[in-house]
Amino acid sequence: MTGYLIKRLVELMVALLIMSLLVFSLARLTGDPVALLLSDYATEEERTTLTQQLGLDKPLTEQYVIFITAALQGDFGNSISGNQQPAMELVLERLPASLMLASAAMIISLLAGVPMGVIAAARRGSKTDILIRVFTLLGQSIPVFWLGMVFIYFFSVQLGWLPTSGYGSLVHLILPATSMALFTIAAITRLTRVSMIDALSSEYIKLARIKGLPERVIIWKHALRNSLIPLVTYMGTFFAMMITGAVVVETVFSWPGIGRLAYQSILDRDFPVMQAVVLTTTVLFMLANFAVDLVYVWIDPRIER
Repeated sequence: MTGYLIKRLVELMVALLIMSLLVFSLARLTGDPVALLLSDYATEEERTTLTQQLGLDKPLTEQYVIFITAALQGDFGNSISGNQQPAMELVLERLPASLMLASAAMIISLLAGVPMGVIAAARRGSKTDILIRVFTLLGQSIPVFWLGMVFIYFFSVQLGWLPTSGYGSLVHLILPATSMALFTIAAITRLTRVSMIDALSSEYIKLARIKGLPERVIIWKHALRNSLIPLVTYMGTFFAMMITGAVVVETVFSWPGIGRLAYQSILDRDFPVMQAVVLTTTVLFMLANFAVDLVYVWIDPRIER
């Protein structure tokens, strides 16, 4: 177990190093930071002075060493736009909102998707199975931004039950989390159904039935447990993607997450914030994948061998 974890940690460190190099390179290929910080009327002397202050006059290898050393300390410089707040401080301010939204969407997806997938597999070919499959088709076809606006119109404007936007309480979380979760509910339902159908047709399930075990025990304990690995793989990736990939949902519901921050920093060509967001996102993906690896070993100890 220890050797397996050390191997995975080494792989994560190598991936993070490669990603930091890509972020460093791409940020310098997309434009000149000096041109953004100074006005069009700046003198050549002012440009030269700022270039030296930013360290852009040094060789690229030396710039990268300075960049990665500072990044390891959480220092990505100050934001170019706005009040020039430290870039990492901006990311950390937005991160709790993104984690909250992603966690809520993941919980909703699991609570709805897994039971529907199990029921559809257990009643394969029935009307219930057909209805669930139609739901999954619709859930993966409806655009998230359209669904969000429909939710706002009915539940906020017409019924007045929930706020149209904002952040700070549970009621503000319901509509954006549900909008984000619908696609994943459909995906989890389909994935669980397929995995459960394979599990229910396996030899150990036939043996369990011969032994006279109750059907609910066979389905919810034996078959479901052996169908979890594909689901765990998807959910680990889903959680990490939800944190930064919910730009549309965060925009529709005015949710102050790092997805909106990333989008705005791209529009403003705010290099320090872009770098901080991308590397933070990379770390979150790595942690999610590492957590998935741990769950793999818990589900099936043979994986570490």
